[in-house]
Amino acid sequence: MDICVSKSKIAGEIAVPSSKSHTIRAVAIASMAEGKSAIINPLVSGDTLSSLNAAESFGAEIERKNDFWKIKGIGGKFRACSKKTVYLGNSGTSLRIFTGLASLADNVFSFDGDKSLRTREMRPLLSSIEELGAEIKSANGKCPLSVRGPLKGGRTKIEGKSSQFVTSLLLATPLIKADSQIEVFKLNEKPYLEITLDWLKKQNIEIEYADDFSNFKIKGHQAYKAFESLIPADFSTATFPLVAAAITKGEVKIKNLDFNDRQGDKDVFKIMEKMGMEIKRDREWTSVKAPSKLNPISVDLNSTPDALPALAVAACFAEGKTELLNVPQARIKETDRIACMTCELRKMGAKVEELEDGMIIHGTGYLDGTVVDGHDDHRIVMALAIAGLSSKGQTTVKGVEAASVTYPNFIRDFQKLGAKFCEVYTL
Repeated sequence: MDICVSKSKIAGEIAVPSSKSHTIRAVAIASMAEGKSAIINPLVSGDTLSSLNAAESFGAEIERKNDFWKIKGIGGKFRACSKKTVYLGNSGTSLRIFTGLASLADNVFSFDGDKSLRTREMRPLLSSIEELGAEIKSANGKCPLSVRGPLKGGRTKIEGKSSQFVTSLLLATPLIKADSQIEVFKLNEKPYLEITLDWLKKQNIEIEYADDFSNFKIKGHQAYKAFESLIPADFSTATFPLVAAAITKGEVKIKNLDFNDRQGDKDVFKIMEKMGMEIKRDREWTSVKAPSKLNPISVDLNSTPDALPALAVAACFAEGKTELLNVPQARIKETDRIACMTCELRKMGAKVEELEDGMIIHGTGYLDGTVVDGHDDHRIVMALAIAGLSSKGQTTVKGVEAASVTYPNFIRDFQKLGAKFCEVYTL
């Protein structure tokens, strides 16, 4: 499905969906716990439903309503996988986390996903899992793959080019009988590890770690307990109405953003303030108002890699040189987001320099509408749709259904804010 986008002004109120990162971690811990856990206001999307599929394959029992999930965990007692292969769609987070957890079992679990998931790097995680005692089968260090445990514990060294590799080990190793030690090098995306560590802290898991997350010591023979948790709103998703307001000279109120949460993308609001946005917060609402003119900036995006597509769009409407730097992990997401955004924005007339670890954008204050490809990547699709809201003429974004990975109601919600989106169904 494609959408046509015409020039619009964004204004009004919006409640963005719940956090994907928190939802999948909640499902993972609940699936391994003893007893029934309650997940309140989870994100209901393609990625999180994939995590439920993985949990069920372990033997977890799930009762699901849209705003309330109950999960009866396995308490360490895996059942033999009833599915020949556990299908995880497009969810890299689920693939990495549940591969680690599956390595605790003494039977084989196999995982696969869509074309995009099969490109996702897994080798650092798979090597560490093998080092800790499990067996791995993978033709190229990616999925499809299979894992058979149980993990035995010990020491491993892992490259943190994706923080999800480390998160996977941190969630699995407390459940091993022996103690474990993880040495991490070249770590990206530290806030996502902070989210994981907050979940482990709530579970009273004994773990010692260096301030820079270079070393973790995890006590073995621990267990997860049933819990009840409210999932917070997703700052990565909130980036899109924020940027849409910025480039259309609009004003938006975003509901229920918790700036005390560990999500790294809350820093995008500080970044947009530097670009000139007026931002006010109270207990319930965050109000964002566009300036008459956006400022170009230079910013390190290592902690906020998911914001790169939207910020690249904002940079096109800030006259002057904007640098989006130190975000090499953007190349190993659903797509190579640096290459894809460079390609698509150039189609719209943007002056973009592609760096190995980022982008330099020479903003002119405008873009030209044209046909652009979403590359089956939810964040690229939404970023290009946002770009069309302030571009000359009409923009057609191909493959908009990919937005459902994290934001199933993207089109509807933005239409309520004034976005002129016209759906085009293609055979």
